[in-house]
Amino acid sequence: MLFADRLVVVLGGGDLATGAVARLHRAGFPVVVLELDPPLSVRRTVAVSTAITHGTTEVEDLVARRCESPHEAVVAARRGTIAVMVGPELPDFADPVEAVVDARMAKRNLGVTRDDAPLVVGLGPGFTAGSDCHAVVETMRGHHLGRVIWDGEAARNTGVPGMIGGESEFRVLRAEVSGEVSWDVDFGEHVVREQALGKVGERTVRALTNGLVRGLIAPDSIVEAGLKIGDVDPRAAASACWEISDKALAVGGGVLEAVLTHLNRAS
Repeated sequence: MLFADRLVVVLGGGDLATGAVARLHRAGFPVVVLELDPPLSVRRTVAVSTAITHGTTEVEDLVARRCESPHEAVVAARRGTIAVMVGPELPDFADPVEAVVDARMAKRNLGVTRDDAPLVVGLGPGFTAGSDCHAVVETMRGHHLGRVIWDGEAARNTGVPGMIGGESEFRVLRAEVSGEVSWDVDFGEHVVREQALGKVGERTVRALTNGLVRGLIAPDSIVEAGLKIGDVDPRAAASACWEISDKALAVGGGVLEAVLTHLNRAS
């Protein structure tokens, strides 16, 4: 493999992060993912973070497996598996890390610096290329989605989800109160506006639009009020539940471009 010795560490294993993981893996880079335990991913069917709770998971052609040590993770990554570890911070890898990608989508920098690797890439708002990272990839839907920024910041967080199928904020489910999550629906089900989907604590979660359920945070998760916990896709395409999204692949393309540009400049 051309890039077998170029280890990439991705912070976060949600659906956008998985788009970057897919692009990097398919191009031949060994990838290790660091994730929370338990993860808070909503689009769990297309998130490598699911390996944390299930041990292994498959997303399209990707096979992700939970690993318990940096050594185990690197060995697995070099053998073609997406290695997923529990860890909020970078561990000490015996092998050199070529690039770190912060894909946690926290809308702020949680402590990443340019000293973490020869290339540090931040996804979306909260990072400044040339200051706390080397490159930023735009994550806002629109003309600049997936573009690599080498000097400056991504578009500011508007707090409003991008438009899909004519819907924006109504397609996203958020916890109205803090508490434990339970669901009465599953991925791929068609739902209608005002349908009861589950509960957070004793508060019923209802669909805000007609569509297909493509995102549900793991049942039994303990969440804070305001957290995104689900996603109803008004386009109602069943494949959306099981395929990496156009947005995730566009962002992943930007990450791959940043890594290849870095290697080209260093050669």
